Amino acid sequence: MGAGKTSVGRALAQLLNWVFEDLDDRIEQREGRTVAQIFRDSGESAFRQAEHSALRHALEELRGGGAKVVAVGGGAFVQPGNAALLKSDGVPTVFLDAPVEELWQRCCQQASDAGAERPLLKSIEEFRKLYENRRKNYLQASLKIGTGGRTVDAIACEITETLGLKRIAIRTEQGEVE
Repeated sequence: MGAGKTSVGRALAQLLNWVFEDLDDRIEQREGRTVAQIFRDSGESAFRQAEHSALRHALEELRGGGAKVVAVGGGAFVQPGNAALLKSDGVPTVFLDAPVEELWQRCCQQASDAGAERPLLKSIEEFRKLYENRRKNYLQASLKIGTGGRTVDAIACEITETLGLKRIAIRTEQGEVE
């Protein structure tokens, strides 16, 4: 949480002229309810099943030739089934890392701006514990990028350069190439 998955993902997709998708949006659309509602009404287990299914379908689309940046939730990479799917498909994965204090501040600001209450933001000690427990899994990503004190655009450029990603050309209705 707070690492910049959505912001950097959108900037990266725009830079490459690819599609951006937040996996949580796909889950909400397929389930017909918000992530918070799924957790509240059905529990984490039901959410993780929906997440795994959504990830499997997103990866199938990528195998079909889609040019897409997919942001997965903070817990997705920690789930063994999801990590196995990502690894077996050979898609590059990126761990956006920052000091836990900065992640905490970003999350608190985001929750405040949205007028939302996030259960994981009850105490920085619990937040730190969750981060430290998940970090070893995050380090399995293909690429680790430090985001602390950096702009979204600089991070997106670094990902593009490091992974050797190329912008795709798209024809407009007027026949021009973007």
